Amino acid sequence: MSRQAPTLEDVAREAGVSRATVSRVINGVRNVDPGIQEVVRQAVERTGYAPNRAARSLVTRRTQTVALIVSGAGDTSEGEQSAFTARVFADPFFGRVVAGVVGYLRPRSMHPLLMFAESPEARQQVLSDLRQGSADGALVVSTHADDPMPALLADAGVPAVLFARPSRPVPLSYVDLAHRDGARQAAEHLLRRGCRRIVTVTGPLRVGASQDRLAGFRDTMARSGHPYVPVAEGGFTLDSGMAAMSGLLAEHPDVDGVFAANDLMAQGACQVLRERGRRVPDDVAVVGFDDSSVAATCRPALTTVRQPVEEMASTMAALLDEHIQGLRTDPTSVIFDPELVVRESA
Repeated sequence: MSRQAPTLEDVAREAGVSRATVSRVINGVRNVDPGIQEVVRQAVERTGYAPNRAARSLVTRRTQTVALIVSGAGDTSEGEQSAFTARVFADPFFGRVVAGVVGYLRPRSMHPLLMFAESPEARQQVLSDLRQGSADGALVVSTHADDPMPALLADAGVPAVLFARPSRPVPLSYVDLAHRDGARQAAEHLLRRGCRRIVTVTGPLRVGASQDRLAGFRDTMARSGHPYVPVAEGGFTLDSGMAAMSGLLAEHPDVDGVFAANDLMAQGACQVLRERGRRVPDDVAVVGFDDSSVAATCRPALTTVRQPVEEMASTMAALLDEHIQGLRTDPTSVIFDPELVVRESA
């Protein structure tokens, strides 16, 4: 006959406290003496007790689930929605966000629930699910500056934290990077190398981070006596980086420096330069942005501006946890500093 699973009573006997005290500790009630909490935790470990999540949810009114929403602003067809999803999973940036979120949630027995909100219908479905209690709160990664999802969540009173500053003010916490500072570091590095005919490949200019990186790069170049920087807009993809670099080379064949607003586009730029017989970095220096896995595998390895995505995503999840528990009631922002990582491409 199999051994019966340990109960709260078993833990209480092991710890030498009441069943009610064990329940308060397990359910995260904060008015329990820290010493008693530790005794109960050790008793839980010795007995092998595993809380019943369904019963615990009835007490705490929490699902221990957090929605990770990838959101856009398009009114897309079914085919375009599939393409949107494919782009998300192909982007190393999103994988790093997930890693940071899961790294925070897993030790706390919390679980992510992936949701896509790339159309009006999808956004309404996400809102409906959250109102019905499918998750305790939401972490939002927006792919468009005009994304209405943050405002909808704020209006609905859903606890939510954003990855990146929203283009329109909303009373929600967010984490972000000092993008202009990162672009400044890229410009200064290219100038220190002696580059004088510098071009830039931006991300999609509907995205706030792309706008900030372009503004920071242009401002630094202007302050250094370079008032005009040729620009080509990309889409944060390898193919768009290749297309942008091809166009820039056709118009500016004497280019000697490139700043690409993410590593995938920088990799695409390196590939086109190599195909056109231009050596990187001897003929053309290339700097990327993000310090993703692409930077280390690119040939030559990319000099890039590091964005600590995993740490940012973990902080985003921690802020949401504080909002859910009521430990934080007012919105806040956490801005991370970028760092130039010098490798072989510049």
